[in-house]
Amino acid sequence: MTGIQIVQSASTVPERVVPNDELNAYMDTSDEWISTRTGIKQRHVSTGQTTSDLCTQVAQKLLDQTDWQASDLDFIIVATMSPDYMTPATAAIVQGRIGAKKAFAFDLNAACSGFIYGLKVAEGLLQTPGTRGMLIGGEVLSKLIDWHERSTAVLFGDGAAGVLLANDKQTESAFLASDLQTIGDLGDKLTAGYQPVNSVFASDSTDPHQRYFEMDGRAVYKFATHQVPESIQRAVTKAGLLVQDVDYFILHQANQRILDQIAKRLDQPSTKFLTNVADYGNTSAASVPILLNEVIQNDTIQRGQIIALSGFGGGLTVGTQIIKY
Repeated sequence: MTGIQIVQSASTVPERVVPNDELNAYMDTSDEWISTRTGIKQRHVSTGQTTSDLCTQVAQKLLDQTDWQASDLDFIIVATMSPDYMTPATAAIVQGRIGAKKAFAFDLNAACSGFIYGLKVAEGLLQTPGTRGMLIGGEVLSKLIDWHERSTAVLFGDGAAGVLLANDKQTESAFLASDLQTIGDLGDKLTAGYQPVNSVFASDSTDPHQRYFEMDGRAVYKFATHQVPESIQRAVTKAGLLVQDVDYFILHQANQRILDQIAKRLDQPSTKFLTNVADYGNTSAASVPILLNEVIQNDTIQRGQIIALSGFGGGLTVGTQIIKY
């Protein structure tokens, strides 16, 4: 939809940095083992900050960097799979803390595709000129990790990032097209946060270890390397463009090998695929907006360029949004 603009971006991560070598104390691994398989060198891990704490920091940064007031916001969406509570929503906590009394607020859970799904929802809420909203992707995934399980613990990190969005008929920015897909019959290939049945009337014998990440790495790799390029191609076609018209691809930072394979399948130069997975690891719904904020702040992307944003992960889900930035 023409006239929708990303007005501002911001991000935050916990101060505590955990390099690969530090994980040796918890599992049989090494920097070489992790780096060659994932491209990850370190991750940021919360030492007490909750998802709502990180998201509130992002929200305040977004407002401080513009002339917007909290009262200007019509809605707040937080994409997360690691909320503080089942209720209240993380977005509601943020709304209360920043005093955005006019804004309605809710969470959205599409795991690593959450920020992209959030953009699509926000697009529907920005139909009226003058409407303003905030979309944040935030995660504290460290609470869902078994720190002795090498296959998953080395992958994930904590952080949050977001954007201010507006319907402005004066701007040339636009949401050009999107593609969302859910493959629910493969949902068991990546799980976390199981909530057992527990009452005086029922019992659940499920292993409580299922609250932690469990992943079929081979199945997820196959899903990502096949479904993401197809999603990007569909979205680009809907936008009336060719893949080569895209200036930059900002993809979920799950694994460098996955990113390289997606670039190869799309027959696009790797230089178009921006990356920061080495510094943050997989931050799920925060992944795309953290990278987006970095490349906006360092002027890698410029107004008027065509950007493909794509997330993929638990659900299993994939989502792509093509924008004219």
